[in-house]
Amino acid sequence: MTDKTRYQPDLLRPLLAATLALVLSTCAENPVTGDRELTFVSERQEISLGQENYLPTQQSQGGQWNIDPELTAYVSEVGQRVAAQSPRDLPYEFVVLNSSVPNAWALPGGKIAINRGLLTELDNEAELAAVLGHEVVHSAARHGAQSMERGMLLQGALLVTSVAVHDNEYAGVIVGGAQLGAQLISTRYGRDAEREGDLYGTRYMAEAGYDPAAAVSLQETFVRLSEGNAPGWVEGFFASHPPSTERVQNNRELVTQLRAEGYTNGELGEGPYRQRTARLHETQPAYEAFDEAYALLRDDRVEEAEQKLDSAIAMVPQEARFYGLKADIALMQRRYNAAIDLYNQALVRDDAYFDYYLGRGLAYSRQGNQSRARADLQASVALLPTALATNELGTMALAANDRGAAKQYFEQAAQAPGELGTQAQASYVRLDVVDNPSAYVQAQAFVGSNGQIRIRVLNRAPVALTQIELEIQAAVGREGVRRAVLVRELAPGQTRDVDSGLTLPAETDPQTVQAQVLVRGAAVN
Repeated sequence: MTDKTRYQPDLLRPLLAATLALVLSTCAENPVTGDRELTFVSERQEISLGQENYLPTQQSQGGQWNIDPELTAYVSEVGQRVAAQSPRDLPYEFVVLNSSVPNAWALPGGKIAINRGLLTELDNEAELAAVLGHEVVHSAARHGAQSMERGMLLQGALLVTSVAVHDNEYAGVIVGGAQLGAQLISTRYGRDAEREGDLYGTRYMAEAGYDPAAAVSLQETFVRLSEGNAPGWVEGFFASHPPSTERVQNNRELVTQLRAEGYTNGELGEGPYRQRTARLHETQPAYEAFDEAYALLRDDRVEEAEQKLDSAIAMVPQEARFYGLKADIALMQRRYNAAIDLYNQALVRDDAYFDYYLGRGLAYSRQGNQSRARADLQASVALLPTALATNELGTMALAANDRGAAKQYFEQAAQAPGELGTQAQASYVRLDVVDNPSAYVQAQAFVGSNGQIRIRVLNRAPVALTQIELEIQAAVGREGVRRAVLVRELAPGQTRDVDSGLTLPAETDPQTVQAQVLVRGAAVN
């Protein structure tokens, strides 16, 4: 080995120094733990991400529960009381969501939600404080931002390509920026993040005046439910917050430590919790009937599902979701007038939930009422962008000969996985390939062994292309020639060598030939 090929540390020192400088420039102290960490998402970005994604993420999880606004005010009171103990001053917000799945989540920037399905499982205000304190730590300690940063380090950019939202029927059709919030709340927290959530969340609740022992009883309940695979919990709270006996033991040790520090007179708040959640418990049978209706629909037992919904409406006639599901059934059965009437009743009760606008828009579209359909579908997209709405809007725009708008809508819908996304992708390519055929077809000339000039054609589109129009321009010496070539069909990803119809004169050196292939057009069946 020569000196030139030997490892030379002197040459690497400037590179290492530059790398170290970059790393140090992005290091910051975690406001909760005090640890030095790499940070690529600033606090301003965190807050902006939370604000931008809070409402769409609520929509994707059932929307806010508006039957008892005082319950949301109560949850917010408890949450703000605990959040005040955090060393990080964020614009904390707390809402109650209309979902029976027991779950709670936090977005970056202090945006926190808890489902009514989890509230019904808690026994006292201190347990509520434990849940909310845990979520406060996830925001304050930047756990959501850290998961984004890990993606940036691994991929070079933040790419959200799939969403796993367990308690929402539209999980597979959320598109656009709304995918980010759904991805963040479904990310499984790591062991360290959960430990920090327990450690600091329990301390915050104790400092707020609550009995920290509630954090232990809560974790004991979670472990028992996880061992029994309790319905709803595995796909809900436990999906992102895995319980363990280790966490229970850690909480016990922490409570002992907090007792030694003087936190001995904390409140449990059983009475206030029962009082403030009374309406929630009163309405629980109606939501159980609603959940049973969903299960019956999945088994195609439509008549029984409608009976359950009628029962739910009789118990809680103010709940829009009951009318919305009845409307969905009517839409599925192509009873469009009935569907529109039911969606109207849902919207009278809750005009801030995307699903009712989406369903009514689809019903209007099927009736040919394009103006009302467009208005409703656009309203639904403003609340939560879905491939169902954007694909329908694309179809309507295409029918109105607005190719530009159609392409934009289909491009959005194509982000969804599954059949609907594939359909929208084909619709987008069908339009775009006319405008940009060379973006989908790669063609290169080469000289075959017999002197024929051939063209290697590759279909880079995700769908089959037909009527691919090529033009080869070749120059041999001083002579130039143009020839049109048609490739009738290429499957996605398929490469084919085709004859250009041109042959080199005898004894011509192939290296002297100059040829280029232009893609003039293509189509999608």
